[in-house]
Amino acid sequence: MNDLGTLNLSNNQLSGQASDMFGKLRKLYELDLSFNRFSGNLPQSFGSLKTLKTLYLQNNQFTGSVNVLASLKLDNLNIQNNQFTGWIPDGFKKIDNLEAGGNSWSSTRAPPHYHIYNNDNDDRYGALREKSSVIKGLAIGGAIVAVLLIILFILTLIKKKSATLLHYIDESDSQRRSFAPLVSHDKGFKFMGSSAAADILPRSSSLGVKPSPSDRSSSVGENEFKIKFNSKPHTSGRSSSVSENDFKVKFNYKRNTEPINASTMLLVDLQAATGGFSASRLVGKGSLGCVYKAKCVDGRILAVKKVDSPSHDFAEVISGISKLHHPNISELVGFCLESDFNLLVYDYERNGSLHDYLHLSDDYCNPLTWDTRVRIALGTARALEYLHEVCSPYIVHKNIKSPNILLDIELNSHLSDCGLASFYQETSKNLGPGYQPPEYNKPSDYTMKSDIYCFGVVMLELLTGRKPFDSSKPRSEQSLVRWAMPQLHDDDALAQMADPALRGLYSPKSLSRFADVIALCVQPEPEFRPPISAVVQALVLCVQRSSIRKKIGGELSTSRRSDDSEYYF
Repeated sequence: MNDLGTLNLSNNQLSGQASDMFGKLRKLYELDLSFNRFSGNLPQSFGSLKTLKTLYLQNNQFTGSVNVLASLKLDNLNIQNNQFTGWIPDGFKKIDNLEAGGNSWSSTRAPPHYHIYNNDNDDRYGALREKSSVIKGLAIGGAIVAVLLIILFILTLIKKKSATLLHYIDESDSQRRSFAPLVSHDKGFKFMGSSAAADILPRSSSLGVKPSPSDRSSSVGENEFKIKFNSKPHTSGRSSSVSENDFKVKFNYKRNTEPINASTMLLVDLQAATGGFSASRLVGKGSLGCVYKAKCVDGRILAVKKVDSPSHDFAEVISGISKLHHPNISELVGFCLESDFNLLVYDYERNGSLHDYLHLSDDYCNPLTWDTRVRIALGTARALEYLHEVCSPYIVHKNIKSPNILLDIELNSHLSDCGLASFYQETSKNLGPGYQPPEYNKPSDYTMKSDIYCFGVVMLELLTGRKPFDSSKPRSEQSLVRWAMPQLHDDDALAQMADPALRGLYSPKSLSRFADVIALCVQPEPEFRPPISAVVQALVLCVQRSSIRKKIGGELSTSRRSDDSEYYF
C-alpha cells in the first residue's frame, strides 16, 4: 500500500517490537499506533517518512531514544507514557502540538555534541567532537570545582546567620500575633478561625503531612502551573517565548508509569451483558450519563457507565483513569470506544451507594452502625488523600457526594468518578443542591479545598442521616450545612441531630469529635479548611480509639459507661 496516507492502529492489543516496515510508505502523513503494547526501540524506517505530519505513539512501552524522529517535520507528536530515555531533541521545539510527558527523560543538560546525523560521516564527526569536548572539559574542570567550593562555603555562612536572624525575628514577632499560623514551626497543622482544631487534628511531625498544593497557589500562577505539569495539551501553535528550561521541565514531571490494566472491550459483548442497555438493567443516572448492570458470560458482574458527551480527548482521560490504583477508589477494568459509544466499565459494588444506604433504605435494611460510618468516612478520605497528595500532578475530584461513594459487600467505601473532572464544566449541575461550596461562582473557583467542603457535607450525612438539601423540611432546615453548623459544638444539640437510625448506639464523645472535624471541613472560607491528610489522621485516631474501647470493654466486667472513658476518639 505505497499510496497510503493515513494508518490508524490505535486501541488494539498489538505487542512486541514494531517492524521496520515503514520505508515504502512515502506518502504517509498520519500514523497512529497509540494505546497498544509495542515495546523496544522505534523502527529506523520512521526517519524516511518525510511527508509525515501527525504521529501518535502514546501509551505503549517503547524504549530507547527518539532521535530517529528528530529530522521529521511534524505538526503533531504525542509520545507520552512510554519508556523513552535520553534527551528530547532541540528540533522538537518547532512542533506545534507536542506531548512528551510520562517518560524517563534525562534531567541533565544534553552534551554539546548531542545532534542528529543521518550518515556515517556525520557520526564520526560527532565522535571527534565528543573527544574534543572531553579534553576541554578536563582543562577547565579543576577551576570550576574550586570556584564552586568557595561559593558553597560562603552560602553556608550566610545560611547560618540568616537562620539565627529569622529565629530572633520569629521570637519577637510571636509576642504580637493575634492568630495562630496555618502551619506551625513544629511541622504540625494549626488552623485559624476554630478553637476546636487544637483538640481534633494531630500536630506531631511524625504524621508526615505535607502542605496541600493549593496552599502554594499564591506563589505559583495558574498558567505557570499548567506549563510545569503539562496539565493540558499544547494547542496554541508555535511559540518562540518558551525557554530551554521550561522546555525541559515541562516533559519531566512525575507521573504514574504503571502499565494500564484496563482492557478494551467489544461493544457487542457489553450490549449482550446489559440486555441492550435495557431499562431493567439501569442502576443509576448521573451527570455524565446512565450506569447499567452487566452480567458477563464468565459470571462477572460489572457496572457500565455510558458517557453521553465525552470531551475531545476521551482516550487521554481513559489513560489517566487507568493509572489510578487505590483500595478505596473504583478502579477502571475496561472501556469501549465504538460507533459513537463511550463506555467505562467498573466492578459492580453490590451494596450500592452511600446515598442509597442512608436515604433510600427501608425498614428491613440494617442501618449503618456508628463504627461503620466512621470507617466509610475514613476510606473516602484516604481515596481523596491519594488524589490530592499522592498523584502527581494532583487530581481535583469535583464530584464528591454520597451517590459517588459505593459500598462493597463488606461496606468498604469506594470513591467513583475519579479522573473525570474535565467533564464537569458546570460543577453546580453535577454536584446538586447542598454540596456546592460557598466560594464557587465559576469553574476556575473550584479547588482542592472545595473537595474538602463537599467531603464535610458527606460526613454530615453520615452523622445526621439527612440529605444535603431537603425541600420537605422547614425552610430553616432545608440546607443541611446551614442548619447543622451552629449546633456542631453543642453536645446537647448533637444528640438531637444524630441519625435516629443509630438508636443512641454511639459514644457521645466520639460523636462530638466527629462533628468537630466536620466543622473545619465546611468552613465558609476555603483557606481555613484543613488538608485532607490532616482529616485522615483525625479519622484514623477515631477508628483506633474505637477499637481500643471495644477491646478493653470486652476484657472488663465492670461498667462500660461511655461518658467517662478516656479511650474514645
